Order: sequence, then structure tokens, then C-alpha cells
Amino acid sequence: MKKVILPILVLVIVAAGILVFFALPMATQPKPEVVVYTSVDQVYAEPILKEYEKISGVSVKAVYDVEATKTTGLVTRLISERANPQADVFWNGEIMQTILLKENEVLTPYTSPNSTGIPPLFKDPEGYWTGFGGRFRVIIVNTNLLSPEHYPDSIDDFREGTVPADQTGIAYPLFGTTATHAAALYATLGNQAARDYFIALRDRNVRVLDGNSVVRDQVASGLLAYGLTDSDDACGAVMRGDPVDIVIPDQGPGERGTLVIPNTVALIRGGPNPGEGKKLIDYLLSPDTETELLDIGWIQMATRGNHPLRCVSTTSITPMNVSYPAIAAVQEEVKRDLAEIFIR
Repeated sequence: MKKVILPILVLVIVAAGILVFFALPMATQPKPEVVVYTSVDQVYAEPILKEYEKISGVSVKAVYDVEATKTTGLVTRLISERANPQADVFWNGEIMQTILLKENEVLTPYTSPNSTGIPPLFKDPEGYWTGFGGRFRVIIVNTNLLSPEHYPDSIDDFREGTVPADQTGIAYPLFGTTATHAAALYATLGNQAARDYFIALRDRNVRVLDGNSVVRDQVASGLLAYGLTDSDDACGAVMRGDPVDIVIPDQGPGERGTLVIPNTVALIRGGPNPGEGKKLIDYLLSPDTETELLDIGWIQMATRGNHPLRCVSTTSITPMNVSYPAIAAVQEEVKRDLAEIFIR
């Protein structure tokens, strides 16, 4: 009996050893990870990244920007880390700072298969960044002060409208999306025509306020009849029940259209996990992710145009026909020009 048991024990021990030998590398193999820096508000970005982590099995290490510095803080960090990159992906809630990263050689080209269907306007021609989803510039109107037949329908109404100028407002045009919008006007109208436009706003005493949300709140409270802001700010007022309506400006035949501010995503040059970085970019650029961002309210339009606009009565939008690199090329010059016009 002992002669029978002994070989069996030997076989069991050998088999166990083999299992341990092969299982040990699997047990000690590190979980794949990807590092993403994002300027998107954490309340919106985190659910998207957590869902990706769940379905992919990849550990997502996200670095969020603080409100005080927002996008510029992460951009400064990425530039400072250029010689020793710590991030794989940059997911930006706007586009100008992403172009700045390209100019500073922080990015590397990657064309995702999921970028198919996104219009060329929202893609870098060399593949350094891709836009998806987005906000757009709108005029928010107080419905207690104006009836629909008196709504503005163009940004030119700030210069020559029938409503007294001190009952209209814009955000200070040296910062944020208002600065980007101003640079877009310089790029499309030419320096002199754009400068004349902003001088006219100043001379008419259009109210110049400290941000898009301030413009929204002053319109909502009735301090202003209408103002220029971003779609996400305006939609926030609609959702909380304020007496406001939203107009997308310059949408008629032959008119200039309005500025669209897409999210952008880019691969970091020399990042620690380039393969996982590409997979995350693919996920962010998928139609399903764009739909989810629409549903949770971070964006109000899909770049593919396969969803109705959110929070507005129209179903489509005509964007300004201007390239984002062209806007970036004039932005610093425009800021200096506008500082002379609107200096406080």
C-alpha cells in the first residue's frame, strides 16, 4: 500500500509545484495602467474614466486640475515634464492650450480609428490632437425683459442693437473662451475690422464682466437683457429654471456662424504607457463616450452631428469657418490689442 501511495504523493507534489511555477508570474504581473491629465471638471471626467477602468481592467491614474489654475496649470506641468513625461494622455476641456502643447513638442501624433466621422475642422491635420464633443458660444436672453421678436440673433447686436448697451454684457475678452472667441474674430474679419468691433462695444458701454458665469447670472437676475456666454453656462441657467432663453448667433445663410469649443485629447510624447494611452484615446473618441458626455451635461453638441443639440431649440449648428491653429496664431497679439481697448 505504501508503495502505491508514495508515487501518488510525488505526482501531487510535482503537479502542485508546476501550478505554483506558472501561477506565480501571473499573480505578480503588475496590472496595466494609464496616466491621464485632464482639465475637465472631475464631476464629469471621473465617471467616464471609472467606466473605462471597469470595462478594460486597466488602472486609470487621473490627475485633475484645480479650479484656480484650471487648464493652464496642467499645461505648465506637462511642459515642465517634457524631458521626463509622467502622463500618457491629455484630455482637455478646450483646445487652445492643447495647440500650445503641440507647439512646445509635448505631444506625439496618433490617429485613432474612432476619429472616423469627426469633421476635419476638429482634427489636427498632422494627428497631434483630436476634438470631440463641445460647447459653443451663445447669447443668453432674459425672457422677462425681451419677447422673442426682439431677441438678438448676431453678435453684431452688441454693437448696434436696439437694446441699450448697458443692458447687455460680455465677459472680459482677455481670458477664457471669450478671449478665444475674440481671436477667432480677428482671424476671420481681419485685425482692423475686429478691433473696430471691440472699440464699438467699449464706446457703447457694453458691460464687461468677470466671466461667462457672471454674464449668465446677471441676465438670469434681470440686471442684463442679454449677454454672450458659453452653452454650458447658459444651459445651467435653463436647468435651474431661470427666466432665460438661448440664441445661437449668426446662423443665417451666409453668416459667420458661432465659435465651437471642442474637448481635445492627445497622446503625450514619450509617456510611460503609450499603448494604453492609445486605447484610452480610442475610448474617449468613441460615439458612446460622446453620447454619455452629452447625457451628463458636460457638452452640448456632438462633433459628429449625430445627436440633437442639448438645451436649445434648434437641431444643428453652423460653426465659424476658421481653423483653430489660425486662432492660436493670433491669440497673444489679440490679447495685447484688447488690453489697450479694455484696460481697467
